[in-house]
Amino acid sequence: MRRSSGAVELAARNDQPVPDSWGVRPCGEVSNDPMQILHGGGLLPLGGTEVAGGYKGFGLAALVEVFCGILGGAHWGPHVRKWMTTSADADLGQCFIAIDPDAFAPGFGERMQEFMDTMRNLPPTEGEKDVQVAGDPERTHIELVERLGGIPYHRNQISFAKEFAEVMCVEPMKVLRTVRI
Repeated sequence: MRRSSGAVELAARNDQPVPDSWGVRPCGEVSNDPMQILHGGGLLPLGGTEVAGGYKGFGLAALVEVFCGILGGAHWGPHVRKWMTTSADADLGQCFIAIDPDAFAPGFGERMQEFMDTMRNLPPTEGEKDVQVAGDPERTHIELVERLGGIPYHRNQISFAKEFAEVMCVEPMKVLRTVRI
């Protein structure tokens, strides 16, 4: 699972803890309780705490703020509305960059494939099956969806969607079948 506010919300709905590197409780202490992170806490930068290299993630986060907020003419940092509120327009900016990698490094595709294959062939950390690169988890999920013939949802997600449909006065989604994964 990737770290994002959506991933933390999903963990909360599924009654699952998140890794310690994902967020903090309201007092700023590291927490793996998604409810503490969502209600008054916040996300940690990529890498977590400073000891774990979080300062590198802070730099990446600052770059995203510059590109998407400041350069994009949108809100940034403390000017973006508070998490989980609708008191103001979010006014979130976006930045898209198109790069022709072969303009910088001929043979980029083949070199990149060799890099990804090398990463995938590294020994996994204890308790993990394999090393994955960007796109691998999504590809695995696509295969699961195709095998099941639909998108699997946790029962808590179904309950939340039903409650939300009632609040919004819309027809709730229909569960076609129940499977155990």
